[in-house]
Amino acid sequence: MIEIRPYDSLGHAHHGWLKATHHFSFADYYDPARMGWGLLRVWNDDKIAPQSGFPPHPHKDMEIITYVRKGAITHRDDKGYSGKTLAGDVQVMSAGNGIIHSEYNLESEETLIFQIWILPDRQGHKPSWGSRPFPKAEREGHFVTLASGHEDDTEALRIQCHGRVMGATLKKDQVILHKLSPETYAYLVPAAGTITLNNQIVKMRDGAAIKEETELTITALEDCELVMVETRP
Repeated sequence: MIEIRPYDSLGHAHHGWLKATHHFSFADYYDPARMGWGLLRVWNDDKIAPQSGFPPHPHKDMEIITYVRKGAITHRDDKGYSGKTLAGDVQVMSAGNGIIHSEYNLESEETLIFQIWILPDRQGHKPSWGSRPFPKAEREGHFVTLASGHEDDTEALRIQCHGRVMGATLKKDQVILHKLSPETYAYLVPAAGTITLNNQIVKMRDGAAIKEETELTITALEDCELVMVETRP
């Protein structure tokens, strides 16, 4: 089963400094049919104005992955972690038993991010944060695991959950064949470009909710950048 969720059908919010699009129920956007997908709870598509951002606020028992599409995001928290994550790179934060953090766009241009929340494998982990670059050239034509709770994904950022976040880039007409286990819940969003996914069209910033599939055939109709989460029920 593959359900395409067009960008215009998603939740949209405008807070002045922040323009947010919600793939799942979040804040003032509520859709009982879109409360999450497997262990994936939040996928926010955020546009943050220059010299603004999220002031210090708390989180607990959530794995939060930030994929920077444009610009940069600067992180600080009460556990002593801090750093800047640039476009194309990824940061992860395990909120664990409690963390207070801020996320600011300190740049002179707008920042675009995907903010992805996945439920942890258990409550009460020690909070942590990490960031690293993932050059786009190294994921051309195939998925690279960016963040993962699976121990065999040794090159990925570590998160405390039963799931992984992956990224790929494709040139026009390139094809990816990607296998899934039947119990996998996957959610795919093109950060740029348009694809066909098992012969269904998925446009930039649309969502594709996938389950009970064992193989995906992804064809780029133009140059594309993809992000996909795999979790379990």
